[in-house]
Amino acid sequence: MRVYGKITLIPPEGGVGGWGKPARWCIKGDRHVITMLKRIFSGVEQWHISQVEMSNTPENCRNLLWFLDRYPMEVSDLAIMEAGASQHIATLDRLDEITAPNYKPQEYPLAIPLRDYQRIAVDLYLARGSLLLGDDIGIGKTAVAVGSFADPATLPAVVCTLAHLPRQWEKEIHRFMPSLTTHVIKKGTPYSLPEINGRGPDIIITNYHKLAGWAEVLREYARSVVYDEVQELRREESQKYSAAISISHACDYRLGLTATPILNYGGEYFNVNETISPGVLGTVGEFRRSWCGGAYNKITIRDPKAFGSYLRENHIMLRRTRREVGREMPTLSKVIHMVDSDSRELHKIKDSATELARIILDREKSSSQERYTASGQFDMIMRQVTGLAKAPYVADFVKILLEAGEKVVLYGWHREVYSIWAHRLKEFNPIWYTGSESAVKKDAGVQEFIGGEAQLLLISLRAGAGLDGLQYSGCRTVVFGELDWSPGIHEQNMGRVHRDGQPEPVVAYYLVSDDGTDPFMVDILGLKQEQVEGIRNPDDIFPERKGGPVKDISALARAYLDGKI
Repeated sequence: MRVYGKITLIPPEGGVGGWGKPARWCIKGDRHVITMLKRIFSGVEQWHISQVEMSNTPENCRNLLWFLDRYPMEVSDLAIMEAGASQHIATLDRLDEITAPNYKPQEYPLAIPLRDYQRIAVDLYLARGSLLLGDDIGIGKTAVAVGSFADPATLPAVVCTLAHLPRQWEKEIHRFMPSLTTHVIKKGTPYSLPEINGRGPDIIITNYHKLAGWAEVLREYARSVVYDEVQELRREESQKYSAAISISHACDYRLGLTATPILNYGGEYFNVNETISPGVLGTVGEFRRSWCGGAYNKITIRDPKAFGSYLRENHIMLRRTRREVGREMPTLSKVIHMVDSDSRELHKIKDSATELARIILDREKSSSQERYTASGQFDMIMRQVTGLAKAPYVADFVKILLEAGEKVVLYGWHREVYSIWAHRLKEFNPIWYTGSESAVKKDAGVQEFIGGEAQLLLISLRAGAGLDGLQYSGCRTVVFGELDWSPGIHEQNMGRVHRDGQPEPVVAYYLVSDDGTDPFMVDILGLKQEQVEGIRNPDDIFPERKGGPVKDISALARAYLDGKI
């Protein structure tokens, strides 16, 4: 049998924690054979004549064995190549089984059961050890991450998220798995982690800004890492990217969550994927030669559909749309999402709010007219300051949705709050539908939104009655940046988008903070119970209270004076 060349394995060179040159196969052979190999495997360097290199990945091992069936060569480390190929075959067989239509996913002991499609994602991630979960916004990527923590092999874990989301993650973890202990990193430099029940926290939660300072500690501490909004790691020159690479290489499990893995240029995907599945796409040079075009700083994917198919076929990425999982989702999902707030806003009105609250509750010294007037003023300033305190964080959340390609209807009430939203979301040129625009301007704005010329429509809570047509706009996301006392108003506003003619499941986010009137209103409106029941029993009718206002300003005033607000 003729032998056309020789293949040797070059061990990794230099660097720790993911840096340095990875192990690779060096292929030397007859020039026409190397030419044929370069034609088949476009990722290798094309300028070499009689020698090329390929990364030592399971996929490349399998491909090289296939090539050797046609052009036999001497292989110095054949057992390693065969083991890599066998690993690739076995892994794909197992992952194909998990994603098959008749697969029955594992049960996980969570306080709120996962839906089948979420359990499939958990199974896929745990079987593979790494996964980029690119599901549509609103179908439960966070729940998948928390579900994975039910496997002790993933603990202790690190969750890295955006600056305003650590508290939200902590609440979600405790909601799904109350037994887990958590700690939110409080500053950018390391300190001794608290001991809970004689050991460190099960989950450490941090934001991307603090990641670099904690990298050495976290790589030694964690067995798994979850990167929320993982597109934050798209720039290899950033400190947070370097920190993530170091942590990822030390962890057994790595999960990335995002509906938008690519924000600008497709070439950024390599960096994102390298933090989740290191080396699976080969080297950056192999990736660019195989899939990309464009200039150095504007690398684009030549054929995005083909690349997306490759990622899904090899289970590197899992992406489901709302329509694809719609059989398991209610047509309307209502989600309470916690956001931060600026407590300084609440301190500004402390004196006036205290005086008004006392007038409201003092039935002996205050007349009914005085109490009525004070109630209106107290309600106004408390709800306005609550809206102002959380307004920047509401805008940040909405921006995430918009950057993911979602069209959003945002509901609010106070003009001062609108001003903050307008400034922070000005790049999206929002359409306004409040009490300030003429009927002609409102109608024109709505038509722009329906026609796809605008991505964000801001509506006053009490201005949307009777508005029709938004169900045809492609919008499936409603955000309540401020709350109304009347559950009927919320129902009516959701009904602008969730109505006959809407082809997609709709998600309505209630953005609430722990400060101001929000906790009181959430309780009065029955939103917490509604959310839990909606997750547990998606086919049941939501138990939100219907009808007219449920506002009780006296109870609100009492809660304020008692220090509960």
